[in-house]
Amino acid sequence: MTDKEQKNNKKWQRQIRSYVRREGRFTPAQRSAFASLWPVYGIDAGSEQLEFSTIFGRKSDVFVELGFGDGRVLKMLAALHPENDYIGIEVHRPGIGRLMRELHEEGLNNVRVVCGDGTAILKNNIPLDSLAGISIFFPDPWHKKKHHKRRLIQPGFVRMAASRLRQGGILHLATDWEDYAQQMLVVLSAEPQLQNIHIENSFVERPDSRPLTKYEERGLKLGHGVWDLVFRRVAD
Repeated sequence: MTDKEQKNNKKWQRQIRSYVRREGRFTPAQRSAFASLWPVYGIDAGSEQLEFSTIFGRKSDVFVELGFGDGRVLKMLAALHPENDYIGIEVHRPGIGRLMRELHEEGLNNVRVVCGDGTAILKNNIPLDSLAGISIFFPDPWHKKKHHKRRLIQPGFVRMAASRLRQGGILHLATDWEDYAQQMLVVLSAEPQLQNIHIENSFVERPDSRPLTKYEERGLKLGHGVWDLVFRRVAD
């Protein structure tokens, strides 16, 4: 690791926040759903590691999505794969309220949500070697060069996230910013716990397992590119 990479990694370890809390309009319906449905779908993480079998009442493959936004992808995956369980982590309460309302309306019981910083939740609450997959779709690109240090995908974060995957577990990233995609590829390729599923260590076509997001659909109509990276946890 270069001196610059070590410096940036130390900054990550000091917990530079990779997001800005943009609460926006918290509609009455979202607010009501947040209050009434949190006991059903919400996880108050605290400082303890999560017991997935207790949370979901069964043993299953558990997947985590960081920054699920409006929850569209998380809800679709939960409906398509009732045999799996999903944990969504998001800081913005309106999106959480909306997702919980839709889960309730559609009778989906294999999703739980955490309101908080995804980095801290992964680090403090998710056991080592426990997840079948982690998804991070369209994280804030912090497109100005002076803000690149705030990007989520840094060596320290990737090392920690990979350690939460079980052997064979998948880390799936997607972005519509090409320079961020290139940074992601470099950082993930340098992590010895991970191996690119692309035989040429490059980007992959969007897997059918990743539904289109509303944000992505809007970008594609404007001619924006999208880059997917899928890496597998290998033996230490």
